[in-house]
Parts: sequence; C-alpha cells; structure tokens
Amino acid sequence: MNISKSEMAKETSLKPSRRSLPCLVQSYTYSRSLSQSTSLFQSLESEGQAPTSTTSVSAGKTEQVNTEQNKKDSMLTCSFADLSNFCLALGKDKDYMDESEHANYDRSRLINNSVCKDKSDSNPRVLPKNDMNYVASGGLLFKDGKKRIDYILVYRKSNIQYDKRKNFERNLRAEGLMLEKEPAVANPDIMFIKIHIPWETLCLYAERLNIRMPFRKKCYYTDRRSKSMGRVKKNFIKVKKWMPNNPMVIDKSALPDLQEADCYTGPFSRARIHHFTISNKNTFFSNATRSRIVYHVLQRTKYEDGTSKVGICKLINNGSYEAAFPPHEGAYESREPIKTHGPQNNRHLLYERWARWGMWYKHQPLDLIRRYFGEKIGLYFAWLGWYTGMLIPAAFVGLCVFFYGLLTMNTSQVSQEICAATEVFMCPLCDKNCSMQRLNDSCIYAKVTYLFDNGGTVFFAIFMAIWATVFLEFWKRRRSILTYAWDLIEWEEEEETLRPQFEAKYNKMETVNPITGKPEPQQPFSDKITRLVVSVSGIFFMISLVITAVFAVVVYRLVVMEQFASFKWNFVKQHWQFATSAAGVCINFIIIMILNLAYEKIAYYLTNLEYPRTESEWENSFALKMFLFQFVNLNSSIFYIAFFLGRFVGHPGHYNKLFNRWRLEECHPSGCLIDLCLQMGVIMFLKQIWNNFMELGYPLIQNWWSRHKIKRETQDASIPQWENDWNLQPMNIHGLMDEYLEMVLQFGFTTIFVAAFPLAPLLALLNNIIEIRLDAYKFVTQWRRPLPARATDIGIWYGILEGIGILAVITNAFVIAITSDFIPRLVYEYKYGPCARQSDNSVNCLKGYVNNSLSFFDMNALHIGKSGYCRYRDYRNPPWSSKPYEFTLQYWHILAARLAFIIVFEHLVFAIKSFIAFLIPDIPKDINDRIRREKYLVQEMMYEAELEHLQQQRRKSGQPAHYEWP
Repeated sequence: MNISKSEMAKETSLKPSRRSLPCLVQSYTYSRSLSQSTSLFQSLESEGQAPTSTTSVSAGKTEQVNTEQNKKDSMLTCSFADLSNFCLALGKDKDYMDESEHANYDRSRLINNSVCKDKSDSNPRVLPKNDMNYVASGGLLFKDGKKRIDYILVYRKSNIQYDKRKNFERNLRAEGLMLEKEPAVANPDIMFIKIHIPWETLCLYAERLNIRMPFRKKCYYTDRRSKSMGRVKKNFIKVKKWMPNNPMVIDKSALPDLQEADCYTGPFSRARIHHFTISNKNTFFSNATRSRIVYHVLQRTKYEDGTSKVGICKLINNGSYEAAFPPHEGAYESREPIKTHGPQNNRHLLYERWARWGMWYKHQPLDLIRRYFGEKIGLYFAWLGWYTGMLIPAAFVGLCVFFYGLLTMNTSQVSQEICAATEVFMCPLCDKNCSMQRLNDSCIYAKVTYLFDNGGTVFFAIFMAIWATVFLEFWKRRRSILTYAWDLIEWEEEEETLRPQFEAKYNKMETVNPITGKPEPQQPFSDKITRLVVSVSGIFFMISLVITAVFAVVVYRLVVMEQFASFKWNFVKQHWQFATSAAGVCINFIIIMILNLAYEKIAYYLTNLEYPRTESEWENSFALKMFLFQFVNLNSSIFYIAFFLGRFVGHPGHYNKLFNRWRLEECHPSGCLIDLCLQMGVIMFLKQIWNNFMELGYPLIQNWWSRHKIKRETQDASIPQWENDWNLQPMNIHGLMDEYLEMVLQFGFTTIFVAAFPLAPLLALLNNIIEIRLDAYKFVTQWRRPLPARATDIGIWYGILEGIGILAVITNAFVIAITSDFIPRLVYEYKYGPCARQSDNSVNCLKGYVNNSLSFFDMNALHIGKSGYCRYRDYRNPPWSSKPYEFTLQYWHILAARLAFIIVFEHLVFAIKSFIAFLIPDIPKDINDRIRREKYLVQEMMYEAELEHLQQQRRKSGQPAHYEWP
C-alpha cells in the first residue's frame, strides 16, 4: 500500500547523498510516476481479472479521477519548485549538466516539463506520444472499444483442422491472451482472430524476455572542455540560423517526439516496477514490443500433445491458419493534407515523409522507421542509406575517369594508329566463313575500349579498394551510434532463444547452457557433422552446375560464331563478334534467372537440413548459401571473359580446338576489355530492372487484383484495417535476405571488376536512390506489417562485404595486369619504344605500339589460295625467323611485369587498407564514454529509487525513515 500524492507533497525532501547528486532532479521528478506505477500494478494484481474478461469504466468516474489527478499534479509541481532550483545549483557546482541527447532545453523548466510530459503538443503536425485516438479511428480495437489489437490470425471456416485451432486458441487464453473472432466483410469463408495481450501478461513476458524499458531521463557528465565546446556549438547554431536550410534534411517538427531515446533503460521486473516511468500503461510498451511478445507466445504454444506440435508457423504450414501478422496502424493516405491536419497515424506519417517518390532527395527518418518496423528493418535502411551516400564520391571519381578517357580519346596514340592502319590486314577469326579484316575497321571499338582502359584506370582501382575499406570502417562507427541511440548495447549480451524446430528435434539430449545455467536441447556432434557434410556437398554440386551452364554458353558462342560471320544481314555480318557477345550475354542472363529460382529452394532445404540452433544461425546459414549460389551464378561468365577468353587460342595454323571441332574464341582486335564491359553492363542493368519489377511491380499487380475482387464481391466500403492488411502481400518468408543479397551482389559488381567498368558506381548510385524509395513504398503500402524484430548489426552480410573487398583487390590487380593493355603499353614505353632509345620529349613514347603488338603470319601455310602476310595479336617470332612462331623476349618481359604488378599492387593496397582500418576506431570516443558513464549512473539511480521506495514503505507502516541504507 502506497501513500497518496498529497501526503507525499507535504513531506520534507530527502537528504541528498553523494551518490545521488548527478541525477537527483530526475529522482524527485519521477517519484510521482514511481508511486503511481506501483499502485497501478498492485491494483491490477489485487483485481485478479481473468484473461478473457473485459473491464468497463464509466465516463463520470473517469472525469472525477482526471480532476483529482490534475489537482495533485499541480500540488506536486509547486512542492518541487524550490527543490529543483537547489538541485540545479548543486549540479552546476559539481560540473553536471542535464540535457537530452539531441537538443538542449531550459533547465529551469525540467520539473515542469517532466510532470506535464503527457500533454499533447499543440502543433498539428506532431503525433502525440500517448494519444490512442488513431488506434480507434483505424479500427484497431476490440468490439468493446477499449482493448487494442496486437496481432491477427486468419483461417478459413471450410478448413477441416478445427481441433488443432481449438486447442491452440484454448492454450493461448491459458497463457493470458485475449481473443475475439470476427468474419471478413468481403469473403464469408475468411475468419479473423484478433489478439490482445493484457497488462499483466505483458509484464510477465517482458520480465521473462528481459525486455529493457525506460526508467529515468538521461543525465550526462560534462567537463570544462565539453562546456567550452558546447558554447562553440551554440554559437555555430546561431550562425547556422542565418544560412539557408539544407533541402535534404527532414523538418523535425513534422516528426513525433521520440522521448524514449532520452531515458535510461533496464531489464523489466515486476518486483521493481516502481523503478520505471509508467505514465500510461497503454503506451508504456510500444506496438513493436507488444507484437514481439505476442509472437513469442504464438511460437511456443502447443496445439496437440507431443514435443513437436508447437508454434504458429507449423499451423500455417499444415494449413490450419492462413496467416498471422501484426496489423498496420491505419491507412497510409488521408483526404486531409498533413501540413494542416497532421498525420493520422505513424504509417501515414512514414508515407508522407519517407515513402513518397517526391521525398527521394530527403534523409530517412530512421528513428520513426525503427519505431514502426523494428530495429532490424531500421538498420537495413540505415545501412542502405549509408551505402548510397558513400557511392557519391565513388561515382564522381568514376565519372571523372570516364570523361578523361572521353576527352583524350581522339588524342590517344593507340587509337590513332588503329584508325590509320588501312593497309594492315588481320588474320581470319574463324575457319570457314570469316575473311581478313582491315585493322582500321576496329577504330570505333578501339576508341570505346580507351574510355575504360586509360591512364586513370589504375588510380581508380586503388581508389575503389580504399573506398571499400573506408565504407566498411565508417559503417561500424555509424552502427555503434545507432545501437547506442536505439538502446541495443546491452541487448547484445542477451541469450537468444532456441528455434522451436531445434527444440522439437533434439529434446531427448540436453546440456546446461553456460550462459543461462539452464538445461537445453543439444545436437549430437556426429549428427551435426553429418548434416554439415551433406549441406556442403549440395553447395559444391550447385556451384558445379553453374560452371556447367557457363561452359554451355561458351560452346554456344563457338557454334554461332561462324553463323553470324556468314549472316545475310550486312550489319550482323560486319559486326558478328559484337552480335555473338550480345547474344551470349542475353542467354547467360536468362540462365541466371532460371537457376536463381532453383537455388532458393535448394538453399532453403539444405539450411533446414542442418537444424540451426537459433534464428540468427538459420538466417546466417541461409544467407551464406544464397550468396555463394548467386555470386557464382552472376560472376562466373564475367570471370571467364576477364581471365580466359582469348588466352589459350594458339596461333594461326595451329589453333586450339574444343573437342577437336570448334576453334576457341579470340578477343577483338582492340582487346577483350570491350567484351568484359558489355557483359557487366548488360547483366547489371537487366538485373536491376528485373529486381525492381519483382519487388514492386509484382506486388502492385497482385494487390490491385485483390482490391478489384473485393469491389466486385461487396459494395460495403467500410472494410476494417485488418482485412485490408490481409489483402496485402506478405513479406518475403526470408525476411530481409533478398534485400541484402541484392545490394551485396551490387557491391560486388561495383568493386570487383570496377577497373573494367568505371561507370558501375554511378549506375549503382542511381539504382539505390530508386531502391530506397521503392523499398520504403513497398514496406509501407504493399506489404503487410512485418514482425518488428531486434538486431544490433547487419549480421553475416558484414563479413561477406569484407570478403568482397579483399577479392576486389585481387581481381582488379589481375584485370589491370592481364585483361587490359596497361602493362604491355608500359613495357613498350620504357623498354622498346622510342623513349627507351632517346630522351626527346617531343616524341610520343607509344609511337609504333600497335605495330609492335601484332605478329606476322604467312597465309601460304593455310593452303586456301591466299598469299601474303596477315597480322594477329600476340608476341611471336615472324615466319622468316629461325624459330618461327615462338614467343619473343618481349612476351616474357611483359609476363614478368604483369606478375610483378600483381604482387606490388596487392601488397600496396592491402597495406593502405589495413592502415586505414587501424586509424578508424569502431566506436567514437564520445559514445564509448557515454556508454561507460551510463552503466555507472544506472546503478546509482537504482540505488536511489530503491532507497526512496523503502522509505515510503516505512512511513506507511509507521516506522522511522532512514536517509541511507539501514
């Protein structure tokens, strides 16, 4: 039993102890909420309501309680006025400062603002924190108009598995949940089960799951240096007011005040419920927390006898239920403008300030995204926004390299020599239908190749390798800031619960968990190794299938090569190599899309075969398999063109043939780089279009068809919100895996072969600007609301990104050294060119390079009735030499230079990457200091709150009150 607030206001204040000086103001400020929450919880326990009962409160009684409450609040505010001034002065002497995390506020109004924090803001654009009117307006309540809907189950009346549903729903009620059934408006066969979790059940499971809840406003310690920096910051803010506003920044007045970010949090405990700031039990637990708790109960409730007969997921898989999802907070559109009437709900606010295409240039409201969709989805959009922002300098430098090649294309010595070679004939590139071509026929291809293979290529490759490291290192800092702001620091130490499938499979063998000290199922080591071997064998089999598909495309190119060379259309006949490459790329893309469909099912089967212990282990295993499959599927043909095409063809008169039948394909006279650029550009462009269509276009068509059927079947326009959500498309069963996979594969395209395609970062930037709004629009308008899950990082994807960064250094070194002509030009310039014999600066050092890079072949050796000499790309002795067609000394010089360049390039770039990673700390110093400071202050606040609660209990019982622990 607690004393009333009027008695509490008349009592003398506690003597401040040295331990409580930093946050004494907050301790007194929240004493009202402490006693209120304690009496609230005790009253709930004393009532002992049944889980399915409904509590009704008359309107007159409510008004009377509110009137008395206002009087008590005013008395409490007055009684603490002098105490506030005393504490502020005391804190000032001790160099303590109370301020929120994102903004400064008037210290003299600290008590008043804290007492009156439940009052809604007069600004119509700000959504009141504790206002539940939008819940009622969106139809998110039970029929009694009081209980909010936390989860929705859907089933068909015609389904015959009635007993399973009945047992499951009875067990849900036994767990403390409240259920209410309601038929669908458009389809009488559909039945909805609305689930509400009452306060006492929320408290029970919040304590079991160690959910962290707020109990004090944050209090920061600042030294004199920080104070001086604070004055500099204030002066900077004053100057900034005179500057024009950044158009990319969202107006914060349009967003709700997320006050829970400015509070210390601790694991919820019913025994210490008086520690927490419970001003309204309906809003103390957020919608995301309520949904997570309900889902936890649904996943662990039995529907039949037996250890494996448990969980809503199995009931959905066997057809007992059609779906289970948390409802959206209402419609995302409103007839009234948001600027004058404010947002109807958080979903409407997200649509207007984030998901609309007109907001493509604005920063993302990450705090609001996290509040509505959960930390896991919030971190995805934070990472995607950070990646997109980091692509801006990469795209700019790549564009500069491209324009440098464009401006110097006509002055390139190599292009000029190729375009002027009218009397140089190239040897036929196929055996039957190909004829000799003049070298100047490749003039356009030579100029296009120079756009991507010029003096800036090496610099850009080094820049992108360093860029990848900087991107990942600064993302770790950004992630640490977000995890601190979203109160995820301590969540990392919590033990993750087991998957129901794992518990059901290995329930016979148990071991003690070293973290929790509780027994839990254990997978035998032999069983784990056996399943892992089978899974790895399946992965290698699928990779070999990809390589087989690439080999089939190579055979196709060899077969149709001569067919295009003798084609009837003159354009195809003249550009038969380009036609062969383009057809091969399109066929390869079709094969990639077909194989992707099979990969997903096989990866899903292999992952379930392993029986991962937790959900995060399942997601990591599945994500790794999907990445390996699709990475090999997308890049195998690119690796073939970059490192194998034209490398083992032999020479005229002695060509190597596949199966002794088809002659191996050669590179274009201007080089193989143009084929690599074509392969990368087409696959990257077509895949982005296909992904965007499947992400948005396909759900749009399905949702349009669902709405069309509803309008045709019923004329009733008042369809409840949960039925509208049912008609939306469910989120992908694999969660964010597809979203991450798409971006990580794009990151690979952007970095691995960037030396051959400098415009890749620009294409990725343009795609990601669209991707952010496309994903936002999809999450807000086209998908059912996903379960708000928690996460501290992007999972296994960070390790995959680091692996791609290492692979990018190696592949770019090989592309520059082997695929491009950078090393042959360099060797010629300093060893065999005119600059090697004379120091005349007026002579171009690459003069004569094209003639030097072409070897001679005697046409009489082919016995086809043609005489003379033709040229081919290689470094071999001429036919009149003593050792005809043997490799020249220049060939070995170039080979040695290529190997030396690869070694020097890799070691140099890896050294720079490691040095940069060492210089950039993972956690900013100020964040690290805040984390350590808060751990200390939380202990002090718990001490003060417990001491105050103990003194109140002693006064009620008539015992003397102590000012320190007895």
